[in-house]
Amino acid sequence: MALETSPDAPAAVRTIANGIASWINQLGAVWVEGQLTDVSIGRGTTTVFGTLRDTDADISLRFTCNRRVFEAVDPPVTDGSRVVVNAKPNFFARRGTLALAVSEIRHVGIGELLARIERLKQLLAAEGLFASYRKQKLPFLPHTIGLICGRDSAAERDVLENAKRRWPAVAFRIEYASVQGPSAAGEVMTALRKLDADDSVEVIVIARGGGSLEDLLPFSDEGLIRAVSQTKTPVVSAIGHEPDSPLLDLVADVRASTPTDAAKLVVPDVTEELRLVDSARHRLRQVLGGWLQREQAGLDSLRSRPVLADPRALLDERDTEVRELLGRARRTVGHRLDRADDDIAHQRARARALSPLATLERGYAVLQDAEGHVVASVAGLAAKSRITVRVADGRVHATTTRTESLEETTHD
Repeated sequence: MALETSPDAPAAVRTIANGIASWINQLGAVWVEGQLTDVSIGRGTTTVFGTLRDTDADISLRFTCNRRVFEAVDPPVTDGSRVVVNAKPNFFARRGTLALAVSEIRHVGIGELLARIERLKQLLAAEGLFASYRKQKLPFLPHTIGLICGRDSAAERDVLENAKRRWPAVAFRIEYASVQGPSAAGEVMTALRKLDADDSVEVIVIARGGGSLEDLLPFSDEGLIRAVSQTKTPVVSAIGHEPDSPLLDLVADVRASTPTDAAKLVVPDVTEELRLVDSARHRLRQVLGGWLQREQAGLDSLRSRPVLADPRALLDERDTEVRELLGRARRTVGHRLDRADDDIAHQRARARALSPLATLERGYAVLQDAEGHVVASVAGLAAKSRITVRVADGRVHATTTRTESLEETTHD
């Protein structure tokens, strides 16, 4: 029932505290699941103090427990253990604090943990976080590798020693984080964000040695899985051994079976690469040598041909042909000129034979009157007419004294 208060009639602190305590006391005993942290057992006391942390959210409650109840759990529970407790919530009005009075502690069953991981796996897979198209390719030869691991851990030594053995020039930027316990997932996410923000880091390796299912639970944390899916830098998961398979293996771009295997995946083996380079050089020399041999054989074949063995031979043959053709052309032109000359002489003789000059040369003459008309009859001339006599080599100018026709001569 809500309290009726106002600025003029406020409630006392004790009233509010006692109301909260009364309401919480009505809850009775409840079963609560969480992770034990900050467990403390004081000397000479029978009470155990600690914190019960939510496994999926950053929320926790303080708890108290009788020492006999805490130590009766088999196997013993420690910091980081996943448990289910039967407890009664108590609100201490005087201090204004809430705590759980634990009366029974049980380990969370392995089957239940696996079932929860499987449900989370199906949820994240449905969102596409494990899809192959999201996977990034690892760089062939990264200059700087980011490494997230426990401080002075075997996983750190395995990655560093094997990577430098394979490629001595490789550099590392290491971010240390807890790799088990309630704070592990948060510390790994913080380290992941730092390395992803560093542009010099080309690939990130998250490494941890083997362990129990509870030890590896941080690497199936939903927050960590989503953080890895959002990184722009390729991530290699090297958690545990071959049989171990936290959800980090599914969201990472590459899964390594062990930290040693991670070193083999992120850097090439310099010895093997040199062998491959030598092999490639050998194949290149063979290919280039074969090509040069074929080209040399073709060149030798061309050089062995007569036209290239003695280039002037072809010119000499063509010179002979040209000379023969030139002689034939000259003879042909000479024959044609001779025939043409004969034809001209023949035509000249015919022209001369038909020419009036030839007639004059035979003793004939042509008479022309004073106007230059040819006189063909005596009828056109009178006595004392001026005439011109055309002979072969000139003209004779004369005057007629008389004319007579052939008829008159015949009659006489």
